[in-house]
Amino acid sequence: MFRSEEMCLVQLFFQTESAHTCIHQLGLLGLAQFRDLNPGTAAFQRKFVKEVKRCEEMERILRFLEAEMARCGIPVLAVVDSGGVTCPRELLELECKIRKLEEELKEINCNHDALKRNFTELLEISSLLKASRDFFEEAESQLSSSELPSEDSVSIATIRRNSSTSTSGPQKLGFIAGVIKQDRFPAFEKVLWRLFHENFILRHSEIQDTEQQVDDGAVKKDAFVIFVQGDQVQGKIKKICDGFRASLYPCPNTLCAREQMRMSVHIRIEDLRMVLRRTEEFRAAVLTKAATSVQHWITKVKKMKAIYYTLNLCNIDITQKLIVAEIWCPVSDLNSVQNALIKGSEQSGSSVSPVLNRIQTQQTPPTFNRTNAFTKGFQTIVDAYGVSNYREVNPTPYTIITFPFLFAVMFGDCGHGLVLTVLAVWVILQQEQLSRWKSEFVDVLVGGRYIILLMGLFSIYTGLIYNDCFSKSFIICGSSWSVRHMFQPSGPWSNKTLYSFRHLHLDPAVPGVYSGSPYILGIDPVWNIASNKLSFLNSYKMKMSVILGVSHMLFGTTLSVVNYIHFRNFQNILLRFVPELVFMLSLFGYLLFLILFKWSVRLQSETAPSILLIFINMMLFSYHPDDKFLYSGQKVLQIYLVIQALLMVPVMLLIKPLLIYRQRIKLRQQGNMGDIFVHQAIYTIEHCLGCISNTASYLRLWALSLAHAELSEVLWRMLLRGGLRCTPGLGSLLLVLVLFCFALLTVAVLIIMEGLSAFLHALRLHWVEFQNKFYQGAGFKFTPLSFTSLLKTQL
Repeated sequence: MFRSEEMCLVQLFFQTESAHTCIHQLGLLGLAQFRDLNPGTAAFQRKFVKEVKRCEEMERILRFLEAEMARCGIPVLAVVDSGGVTCPRELLELECKIRKLEEELKEINCNHDALKRNFTELLEISSLLKASRDFFEEAESQLSSSELPSEDSVSIATIRRNSSTSTSGPQKLGFIAGVIKQDRFPAFEKVLWRLFHENFILRHSEIQDTEQQVDDGAVKKDAFVIFVQGDQVQGKIKKICDGFRASLYPCPNTLCAREQMRMSVHIRIEDLRMVLRRTEEFRAAVLTKAATSVQHWITKVKKMKAIYYTLNLCNIDITQKLIVAEIWCPVSDLNSVQNALIKGSEQSGSSVSPVLNRIQTQQTPPTFNRTNAFTKGFQTIVDAYGVSNYREVNPTPYTIITFPFLFAVMFGDCGHGLVLTVLAVWVILQQEQLSRWKSEFVDVLVGGRYIILLMGLFSIYTGLIYNDCFSKSFIICGSSWSVRHMFQPSGPWSNKTLYSFRHLHLDPAVPGVYSGSPYILGIDPVWNIASNKLSFLNSYKMKMSVILGVSHMLFGTTLSVVNYIHFRNFQNILLRFVPELVFMLSLFGYLLFLILFKWSVRLQSETAPSILLIFINMMLFSYHPDDKFLYSGQKVLQIYLVIQALLMVPVMLLIKPLLIYRQRIKLRQQGNMGDIFVHQAIYTIEHCLGCISNTASYLRLWALSLAHAELSEVLWRMLLRGGLRCTPGLGSLLLVLVLFCFALLTVAVLIIMEGLSAFLHALRLHWVEFQNKFYQGAGFKFTPLSFTSLLKTQL
């Protein structure tokens, strides 16, 4: 866990007959990464490329089946993988079965779509006949008995409702009937008007058939009848209807024929409705039967595809009876790999056991950091910066503590931390149910559940240190300050003093006002009512962030020596680690000493020297006779420390390149020493300036912590405090509204937005300020053949 696993390169020899079972067992074990022994061979030239293509085609069919099941609302039964081996013959049988099922479903869908189109057309004809009956009845009621419609034409003279007309007097007219989408009708009417002006009569009405609207996906349509004179004009109108994709239907001229047609259409609608219902029931039965096995089929296809893909990475001898493979695996799991191969050989009935031969190599092995459910999220955070080099120190064990702690320093509030903790506990308890949701946000929440839990717990702790819970303090063990002793006779205050001054100053020099011992845990609650609370917290959190930052960087620098010792690079211990450590301790280690020393001694606030000015004067060698020091001999020590830090710069810059140059002269090697000096100069400048910039970067702990506390205070003062002062009655309703707004803003702003901000800043502090002291992150990840990981991915 503290360092990546030791890996070894193993050569495998097994018979072709046992290849599937052996690779299957290695996939179940999930501890073998196969090397590509055919790097120069294109993908389409590999031996098992046809089998891989067949598996991909089967995956496409299974995706089609899953989509059909989801569309029909048929649940897919989850199947637990039994771990059985699928032989190539079973794959052929499965391929035939799902292809037949696909063809059957496509035929059912094709027939269903054709029936659906016919059913929709009949519904439109029925609605059109119903609408046209109203049109003709209205027209007939407005005409005289001598002008009633005949078999060949319809005589109409009316100003219609929902119509465009300007005919004057009765004329012999023909008509065209159809259905058009409602959103296309205004443009359709305008085109007719511009082409034919006053030479047509258009009547329309909205189709009110809800069944048709549901079938068409809630698309509203209008039935229309166009009365026009002349066959040539009718032909033009039909072309316009085709352009607007309007459906034209035949409509009889006489009332009797229309009624007969309506009855015939009604009978056909009922017959089609029954056929459609039977077709849907048959399709549902086919899919329900397939739903019991589709997950099992998916598992088989995924496994076989992975096996064939792995076989493409192996070599096959000329006799086609022996397969040679090379794998990376952890040294500690070498026996497990061998047992898996033997088990696979026994399952295949092979008479020859696989041969496992560990070989020596100069290639860099992959990096494998073994994780569990708790550490996986933190390892993901580290790997997002870069996978560690082989056998390099793994920052994850330390990140488990430092990452949530630095987050909590910026987020410190007992109430907000409790909300995060409750959320994390709920996600942990509901992990199995939430894992079934196909949502990226839910996957991130489930994967980082333990990170959120530790962030919440550490936030509760830092909230206790800050004595802050939703911007309010709580008194656990009283206070170290007492107001009573400031009153007469022991102090200078009287009752008149309380009314004369808005702000009063507690004097710790008065006996009994300050107990002499600090508050037992964190910040004294008396600071919550102090007028200089912000100034006090500002100074406290700024110094605390410097202490935490320098300590964090020193710890990262210390971890670098662990890498040097492991890789036997003792030269870097003397020429890199020691100068770096001396440089940091001489300057920033001394800054920590000044902060802690000033906290530990009692000084008058008016005469106490500023640490910032002391440090600046120390770096500039700027001293004056009237300067005040914290201790005797401070000036001499500071001059010595600065000179010592400056002397470390040429040590880091020159000694290592000169040693390399001397070594090359002895070995008579040629090389460009300018590149070495430039590289070392860049490294030295980066380290020296990085110590300053990284220390300043940790001041974000102070800034975000102060911002979070002030935002919480603003919410309390401007929202909740006013609501708690409401009078009974209507004030109770206002209080409920205020509490709702307070909770909403707390969750949205202080927990989600501020939490995300603190998370990103803590991430940056680990990646840039901490890990760059010892972490290379230039390795490549161990990616074994694992059916467990493979089956978690979507098909």
